[in-house]
Amino acid sequence: MAFCEIKFRSSTLQKCMAMNVLLPQVETPRPYPVYYLLHGLSDDHTIWHRHTRIEWYVRELPLIVVMPDGGRSFYCDAVDGPAYETYLMEDLIGFVDRFFPTIAAREGRAIGGLSMGGYGAMKLALKFPDRFCSAVSHSGVLNLARSLPREDLRAELRQLFGDDPAGGKDDVFSLAENANPATLPALRIDCGVDDGLLQHNRDFHALLEQRGLPHEYAEFPGGHTWDYWDEHVQEALAFHCRALSFGQQGV
Repeated sequence: MAFCEIKFRSSTLQKCMAMNVLLPQVETPRPYPVYYLLHGLSDDHTIWHRHTRIEWYVRELPLIVVMPDGGRSFYCDAVDGPAYETYLMEDLIGFVDRFFPTIAAREGRAIGGLSMGGYGAMKLALKFPDRFCSAVSHSGVLNLARSLPREDLRAELRQLFGDDPAGGKDDVFSLAENANPATLPALRIDCGVDDGLLQHNRDFHALLEQRGLPHEYAEFPGGHTWDYWDEHVQEALAFHCRALSFGQQGV
């Protein structure tokens, strides 16, 4: 694999942004699918590469991995603040498709993430089903609009989502309730049984089952830790490989 750290200007955010990118290292480049891998609340675009073996896990895959900086945005267009959703969906994906040999279509894009990034991946996949063929949430803050994970985040989240986010444009439960099963990406959710966000994930799984929306759901030993995410991102890669139609080689 080739490893790149990219700095580029986002016209939406009006500032320089960063991403880490893993590229298949071959003599004759060809269009590749892209896996957008999102970080959690307290981290940045470097964290997946620093705390997991993601580069090793994809070493034999015909896959580009893009790890963008999402700040503390929950990958949303804030009610009172920056428009990170627009940045990611327009500026970032547009940059990647212009400068790398990508399959610049739904069938060539997967998205996933952990915690805040798990919520972001699920929200963006449900909101833009025409842009991604698969999405995975690890330990996602999925019931964010209806149940705050931490009281100390209340003021910050009000700036992002407003006073009453339940049922709004960034509520993944509302998005799932109104989703068209025929157009949904392939969905997978996992969470550790010792994770404080486990009930968020169980509730979302129950809603998807109630609505008859196809998905995979799994609980494993472990908590909200990098040991957990390093292990289970491998299963996410296998899931995305099936959706991207090139099997499980190297996973």
